Amino acid sequence: QVQLVESGGGLVQAGGSLRLSCTASRTASKINSMGWFRQAPGAGREPVAFATIDNATHYSDSLKGRVIISRDNDKSTVYLQMNNLQADDTGTYYCYADQARFGRTWGQGTQVTVSS
Repeated sequence: QVQLVESGGGLVQAGGSLRLSCTASRTASKINSMGWFRQAPGAGREPVAFATIDNATHYSDSLKGRVIISRDNDKSTVYLQMNNLQADDTGTYYCYADQARFGRTWGQGTQVTVSS
């Protein structure tokens, strides 16, 4: 089963940008979709975006236009570029990977805090 390591979270001022990374422990060609969810304090986990194995991308309506997901299969890494961050973007961002054999695997999460 794949293991995922996320990085890139941190503290940013409103209007700023962050780029999150998620690297898988196995070859990305064996992973179907890779993507991101987020969870605000006291709220449930919500989808952000995902990229398929052939790099088709899909975005949540609430974040479309402010985030860009990209996937580098050679590096087994998926990136999430987030722009014009606002206070309600604060939360823990979780990477996931979907494999036909093992289902969905989650990363440990990376914290994003946006100060207003």
